[in-house]
Amino acid sequence: MGVMINGTYHVNEPPADTSSGGEFKRAEAKIRDWITPDGPFTPDAGRYHLYVAWNCPWAHRALIAREFFKLHSTISVSYARPRRTDQGWVFDETGEFSDPELGVSAIHQVYAYQSPGYTGRCTMPVLWDRETGQIVSNESADIIRMFGLFGQGPDLYPEDSRPQIDAWNERIYPNLNNGVYRAGFARTQDAYDTAVTQVFATLDAIETQLQKTEFLVGDTLTEADIRLFPTLARFDVAYHYAFKCNIRRITDYPALWTYARKFYARPGIAETVRFDVYKNGYHSQSELRNPLGIIPAGPEIDWSL
Repeated sequence: MGVMINGTYHVNEPPADTSSGGEFKRAEAKIRDWITPDGPFTPDAGRYHLYVAWNCPWAHRALIAREFFKLHSTISVSYARPRRTDQGWVFDETGEFSDPELGVSAIHQVYAYQSPGYTGRCTMPVLWDRETGQIVSNESADIIRMFGLFGQGPDLYPEDSRPQIDAWNERIYPNLNNGVYRAGFARTQDAYDTAVTQVFATLDAIETQLQKTEFLVGDTLTEADIRLFPTLARFDVAYHYAFKCNIRRITDYPALWTYARKFYARPGIAETVRFDVYKNGYHSQSELRNPLGIIPAGPEIDWSL
């Protein structure tokens, strides 16, 4: 996958994603405008379009929030093909993985509309504004909060719970959501050891919390739960094997496994999950992680309660 430089996509110029010590460094989202009641981006039905990829956990957050806020008729969606190419996330001409919005063949073509010219990775999700012909945001954490402005669902970031929600977000993102990638993409033993230790320390802390409360922040579902679930959905089928996060499985945590299955059983959530895509995507051919590209047969996991 290449990189966009001043509005032009370059296949052979990927940005550095590891430090001198072999640690994986994720690029930060760079387009972070906001939908607000006062504009210029206002919460108008039919104005916005969401670009996602099934494999991407950050895009998964946005799909879950769209489900919770009942925005199917308000915000349309394009799904990229499950596997990236040297063009990054790409689309077919027709069918499930086509783009009915702009008719692009790759997500970098959407980024090319940005003015001034965009420089950086062309990541998912992308929230597109039809009115201005610009991207509003490519930061999933911001997108799920903006979806709440459309007023068609529960408040996932209630004011009295924000300190606890923020504390969980600040712990889970670097150590678990991104921690599995820090383990899987580590280039040295020390970098891997540090990352995988943090992954399971965080899972252990979540297990302890869920032995006391139904959700991460008491007995009310919040955005912290939405930000956690995509990692849980991919863990046993992908991260456990492909990223060597194999000290324990989610199914080995009694409270966490029950919590994950209850979340999955909520109306509409199963439709945001594609276990087959996760397995094929994370086990796709990789010079470092899976040079032969052999897809494992298992695991067989029953997500029903």
